[in-house]
Amino acid sequence: MGCRRSTGRRHPPCPARPSPTAGGHHGCPRHRPGATLTWRQRLSRIDVRWSPYLYIAPFFIVFAIVGLYPLLYTAYVSMHQWHLIGGQGDFVGLQNYVDVVQQERFTRALVNTFSIFLLSSVPQVIAAIVIAAILDANLRAKTFWRMGVLVPYVVAPVAVSLIFSKIFADQSGLINTLLTGWGLDPIGFHSDRWASHVAIAAMVNFRWTGYNALIFLAAMQAVPRDLYEAAIVDGASRVRQFFSVTVPMLRPTIIFVIITSTIGGLQIFDEPRMYDTLGLGGADRQWMTMTMFLYELGWGAQKSFGRAAAVAWILFFIIVAIGMVNFALTRRIASGDAPRVRRRRPRKEVVR
Repeated sequence: MGCRRSTGRRHPPCPARPSPTAGGHHGCPRHRPGATLTWRQRLSRIDVRWSPYLYIAPFFIVFAIVGLYPLLYTAYVSMHQWHLIGGQGDFVGLQNYVDVVQQERFTRALVNTFSIFLLSSVPQVIAAIVIAAILDANLRAKTFWRMGVLVPYVVAPVAVSLIFSKIFADQSGLINTLLTGWGLDPIGFHSDRWASHVAIAAMVNFRWTGYNALIFLAAMQAVPRDLYEAAIVDGASRVRQFFSVTVPMLRPTIIFVIITSTIGGLQIFDEPRMYDTLGLGGADRQWMTMTMFLYELGWGAQKSFGRAAAVAWILFFIIVAIGMVNFALTRRIASGDAPRVRRRRPRKEVVR
């Protein structure tokens, strides 16, 4: 058969054997390496080669402008003396990092961040899986309940913080009013350090549990129903089906939710910032997080953008390190690769 152009028309058949004058090619003048292509053929080649890059280019351009450039510029600022009013100063290298780490409030903010993160992320994931399992059951008005769990996520963080700060007020809060009515001592949700962490974690759980529950619900609906039917035939109860079928099939989704919760939990700012009227993290900085400490360095009494940028990069390294550890652990769990136990081979009996 003859070769075809892009238009579909045939030209005279190409020789079957390679031509010595064509450099090993079959000799077709239109298929030689040095053959002249029409502008439509060139345009088609350019389109095939560069179209995928053009489709994904907008994301990388926007990310370079609003993500990568600020990240690199923050690293540049962190190595200079940079005052809020005076502007850029001398190059100091890593001195800003050393000054920040040596401050007592840095250690307190780091401990507070991890405490609030653990109190919010762990119960949040567990509660989201349970709520998703309930929503996946045969309930009446499924759409109503599914929309209901998403309502707290739609509420503004400032409004949630203001409402919960009144609920957990030390003197006239709803929780302490109920406790005193039952003859119990009130809890200092603003004066006690760990009690304030529980209150702030309750705000975070209130906002994000429903959102994660819908993610788990979407993953549960993708689980093949044949697995549940086989479990029912084997006599498994609903609880047994949940732990033996549902949870193992949700492992990739659990990995995603854990990683996103880690990134968001370590960057928490709105809830502790609006927990009291001053927004300083308490009189003794009982619930001041790393982002609040960053804000205080940059716009507080010190007004040092260099130190604030150093805190931002320290927090970035912490998030990356914890994210990689979480990814490695959850991926190992999700793979289901248990350590193989070497079984001893039975000794062959010697026939005498």
